[in-house]
Amino acid sequence: MSDHTGTTAVEEHLDQRIEQQPSEDLPARSPLDFIPLSGAAAQRRDWIGVALGVYLLITAVSLIGDGFKTATGDRAEELFAFADNPLIALMIGLLATALTQSSSTTTSVVVGLVAGGLPMEVAIPMLMGANMGTTMTNTIVSLGMARQKDVFRRAFAAATVHDFFNLLAVAILLPLELMFGLLDRLSGWLAGASAGGDGGIVSTVFTFIGDTISAVIEPLATLVVALVELPGLPDVVTGLVLIVLGISLILLVINKIGQLLKVLMVGRAKEVLHAAIGRGPVTGIASGAVVTMMVQSSSTTTSLAVPLAGSGAFSLKQIYPFTIGANIGTTITALIAAFAFTGIEGEKALQASFVHLLFNVLATLIIFGLPFLRPLPRIGATILADRSAERKMYAVVWTFGVFLVLPLLLIALTTWVF
Repeated sequence: MSDHTGTTAVEEHLDQRIEQQPSEDLPARSPLDFIPLSGAAAQRRDWIGVALGVYLLITAVSLIGDGFKTATGDRAEELFAFADNPLIALMIGLLATALTQSSSTTTSVVVGLVAGGLPMEVAIPMLMGANMGTTMTNTIVSLGMARQKDVFRRAFAAATVHDFFNLLAVAILLPLELMFGLLDRLSGWLAGASAGGDGGIVSTVFTFIGDTISAVIEPLATLVVALVELPGLPDVVTGLVLIVLGISLILLVINKIGQLLKVLMVGRAKEVLHAAIGRGPVTGIASGAVVTMMVQSSSTTTSLAVPLAGSGAFSLKQIYPFTIGANIGTTITALIAAFAFTGIEGEKALQASFVHLLFNVLATLIIFGLPFLRPLPRIGATILADRSAERKMYAVVWTFGVFLVLPLLLIALTTWVF
């Protein structure tokens, strides 16, 4: 791929739908505004809040791993036998993300579960589903522009191009995983090289980081476990309480970190976006990844781009690679979560985080790198946006049908049939 790749006739036709209009910036408020500071002092306050949030995030993931291990003992594979069907695992990941509106939450939870014994063959489709579910947020954002037909057409196309890309990615990579164990093998090798004893400097650095973080979070995690482990309380109950506490803490912390980083970085993120998004596909992908890492939320990144596309400030062709980059940028959260563990558990958690990274990188290389695949998400998004602009029911059915109704039906039918 290069920033000067040629465009097909289909892509040229799609670009003709865009009109250039100004966009508006939306203000952001810090969740720590109750601490009355301003200027540089307020920034330091918010950065401290981010650091504390990351600390609590890693602790929460550790609690999930401990809780899952306590609740299941050595029976994790038995308990998740119902999800041996990869379609069910995929739908569970999609539903979890659609309901929490955060793929970072779902992937962090999966990393903790893997460290606690969740089989990798179940975790991989769940992580793919999490990638699909995260696109619901920006699709909902586009529905807020439904009153203006042309604006809505552009906004809905910009939102759903992310949907179609992720659907195509799963359609390609899930069969490859089932046939060859592609992601399992590659992620296992990377995790071994990064956390294994003979991985050289990379292994040494990762091991040092993991050991240091684990030593820092261990006191709080140990305290929470001690408070929950009441005399006479069954291990299953103790484990479930730890899992619920961990998930609840992740939901709270991910949300607050996102709000803080939006205040601290969105201005700079928009500068990156405006400076790089229109320069070419590679630059667009890179800027999407960078902006997402800056705000720690692919939903925030893509939701930021949707109004800009709706206003006509950016074309669908420019937004498309940017949203793909957001997929890659959001994988850093799972990597951070993996550092909650050390030893064999740490290697498994790290492998799960690498699965998420590899899935998005390989999807980008395959779909965006092959000229006959590259325009397919844009074609699908454009057709759906045209239909939805004329009849809003198409948009409603797509948004809630694909992300909520269809997954529930597939889980029910698959469970009943098999």
